[in-house]
Amino acid sequence: MVPEEGLTSTTSLGPDWVLGPDGLRHRRAARVIVLDDAGRVLVVRGHDADQPDRSWWFTVGGGIDAGESDVEAALRELREEAGLELAPADLEGPVMTRAGYFHFYAETCRQDEVFFVARVPAGHVPTDAGWTDVEREVLDEMRWLSAAELRSQPYEVFPTALPDVVEQLAGGWDGTVRHLGEEHDD
Repeated sequence: MVPEEGLTSTTSLGPDWVLGPDGLRHRRAARVIVLDDAGRVLVVRGHDADQPDRSWWFTVGGGIDAGESDVEAALRELREEAGLELAPADLEGPVMTRAGYFHFYAETCRQDEVFFVARVPAGHVPTDAGWTDVEREVLDEMRWLSAAELRSQPYEVFPTALPDVVEQLAGGWDGTVRHLGEEHDD
């Protein structure tokens, strides 16, 4: 029996994750590819509480709250996760979308993601002051990395196309929304 879409039940993921028609936890998310003027991207490294030895890099972002637009969510996540206060006009895009499937907190989840770009001067020092208790449990660090550094470091990178996207966007966005389709991260 497949649960009804939107049905909620107890989960460690949080109340914004609902069961979809496929039986997987699902939510919509806004993510931001933050680039500095040196062409580096701000990424967060985290791990799964159930798999602490597995670690990966990903962009700033998270779930879109009820009644919140994609842009509002992206700006809120920038403020909460990296200490960046930006305005809607500071975002480009959406530049990319994907449906990410991943294993987290002992559940397989689907997150439909929309990505924006924000450009900031080199030298911004991100802060974790806005991290939630759950984020503090599973997020390890934030760092500015170039596309080459993303490719050469030992951890997984999500979305997997991020190094190529960073290189393309460093020279400016051409207005094309890149659709990555489904990407299985586990």
